[in-house]
Amino acid sequence: MNQSISFFSGFNINDFWFLGEAALRTLWISALSIFIGTMLGGLFGWLLHEGRWKAAVTLGPVLDIFRSVPLIIQLVLFYNFAPIVGLDLGPFASGTVILTIYTAALVANVARGGIEAVGKPMRRAARSLGMSYWQDMRYVVLPIGGRAVFPAWVGVALGVMKDSALVSVLGYVELLKASQILITRTQEPFLILTLAGAFYFALSFPISRYAAKLEQRWVQ
Repeated sequence: MNQSISFFSGFNINDFWFLGEAALRTLWISALSIFIGTMLGGLFGWLLHEGRWKAAVTLGPVLDIFRSVPLIIQLVLFYNFAPIVGLDLGPFASGTVILTIYTAALVANVARGGIEAVGKPMRRAARSLGMSYWQDMRYVVLPIGGRAVFPAWVGVALGVMKDSALVSVLGYVELLKASQILITRTQEPFLILTLAGAFYFALSFPISRYAAKLEQRWVQ
């Protein structure tokens, strides 16, 4: 029996696996960008907090640009102008770079808010107990401030995962691009987009549920 048994007129089991592989590519580029972007965003948020007006007039405007300019424009500009400066990057690398910077720009404000969520009296108390600045940041600011802004960070992470669909304009075959390819071939847009939406839900729902459980555990 032929392995590619058709469920509908033009859709077969191999197309389903093709979508599944594309979903894994979406997960990979999203996870990599979110992880690195969160690390950079935490650093930028700390600089914005500690640098005050110096960071506000130097780093702040740069981050505002990446937050304000539509992501699709950033992707197209970087992908087309990177070779001019000698950067020979493919769709995956270009998409990862822009998604990472975009994530960092969003996380920077979240991280700064987390630091500022810890009151000065509490930080003075930590220092009066003999903690160094970095011990204060690790044992006081990070646990308390991190919990305060964790929901906002989850929102950023889920948003970046959905925005990763825009990398398809560069030719990277993630979930949206794979859907477009299959729609062109099979002429089954409703079925394929429904499956693509189900894959996006399968990627996002466990993150949101796990985050909700963590929040419940923290407030108990």
